[in-house]
Amino acid sequence: MAKYVLRNAMLDLLLRIEQGSGYSHLLIDHEIKKKQLSEKDIGLLTEVVYGTIQRKLTLDYYLSNFIKTNKKQKPWVQMLLRMSIYQMVFLDKVPAHAVIHEAVEIAKQRGHKGVASFVNGVLRNVQRQGVPETSSIKDPIKRLSIETSHPEWMIMQWINDYGLKTTEDMCRENMEHKQVSVRIQPLKISRKAAIKQLNDEGFVVEPSLISKQGLIIKKGNIVQSHLFQEGYLTIQDQSSMLVGEMLDARPGMSVLDACSAPGGKTTHLAEKMENKGVVKAHDLHKKKINLVNEKSSQLSLSIIDASQADARDLNTVYEQESFDRILIDAPCSGLGVLKGKPDIKFTKQVDDIYQLAQIQIDILESVSPLLKKGGLLIYSTCTVNRKENESVIQSFLKHHPNYEVDRAFFDTLPDSLKNSLGETENGLQLFPQTFQTDGFFLTRLRKTF
Repeated sequence: MAKYVLRNAMLDLLLRIEQGSGYSHLLIDHEIKKKQLSEKDIGLLTEVVYGTIQRKLTLDYYLSNFIKTNKKQKPWVQMLLRMSIYQMVFLDKVPAHAVIHEAVEIAKQRGHKGVASFVNGVLRNVQRQGVPETSSIKDPIKRLSIETSHPEWMIMQWINDYGLKTTEDMCRENMEHKQVSVRIQPLKISRKAAIKQLNDEGFVVEPSLISKQGLIIKKGNIVQSHLFQEGYLTIQDQSSMLVGEMLDARPGMSVLDACSAPGGKTTHLAEKMENKGVVKAHDLHKKKINLVNEKSSQLSLSIIDASQADARDLNTVYEQESFDRILIDAPCSGLGVLKGKPDIKFTKQVDDIYQLAQIQIDILESVSPLLKKGGLLIYSTCTVNRKENESVIQSFLKHHPNYEVDRAFFDTLPDSLKNSLGETENGLQLFPQTFQTDGFFLTRLRKTF
């Protein structure tokens, strides 16, 4: 693809993401398919778009040293400067002079000679002087915010929840590349056989310590493997796999997945049940149910019955004590998946946390009567905010004496997770820096009477 076309595609994507026109990973996937990009172009586009979003606050801090504070630019000019400085500072793939040249040409195309001159002047100054150090920022929270490009309110919440060191480690880990992991379909292939076949195809993989079905991809694009294309593998973060491992769903059981899309955990449960029994899967959005059905079909699983429903209304759909096992993978802020979806950092606000916590409690209230006596319920989220995790569980247990945290949950955790940093009496908080997984919370509740 011609360079200016590729850089223009990057710029358009970044502007759409900034304007809230869609999630970064979905927009990038759509652009790749639409443009039919080469592997090389896919790599550069993905790197620049994700990297520019991920380091937005850092890049704006750098820019502030070269632009007068009262000089306002059009959004596309600011974004062009951000993505250009990202490449100059954080990438070695393209020489600085080439980045500047292409940025100036794009400025000419989209603006006029004056804009092109401005872009050239800023980027030449960055090339000559280098970007400013962050050590001069006295406030430690502001400095951490700028260095790791996390909003200050988010950092302050995490410090209140977990302390400065854990917060700093988490913020810095969120700047690293996301590790890809996959889950085997054990009814089709063993993990040992999958490792051998992937090694024969040139992939470098290692077994997960969190799930007996999990593999970590150290080298290779797994979507190009025969095993993935033929439905022997599904991409899933290790933290997400832990849900299926810990719910203890067995063949012949009746299981409810209250918030199931896109279907990773749902299909894992069906695999654990050896495709025997029934999994009732629901999601608020009808279109997302199609994703669950597609994933079920790809993995040759027939026991999943998926349909649209609001989890807060499921007590009107089913009789009380209908299920042996229940999974509530609750809607949340998503602040544990910032490696793969960095735009979330800038779309969430403090008020969102409180609103989501109320929705989570409402779902627990609706779904909990549907569990049989002695049954198990897992509550999980892909966030690291205590208000959405431990606080929700504490509130629920306070008003439901017939439920308790299942102490056997802690004893049956994988050995690598036992007594880890995020373990409390209410469940397990996985931090992204601990095992290079998503940030993830889960706990297992037992209905006692």
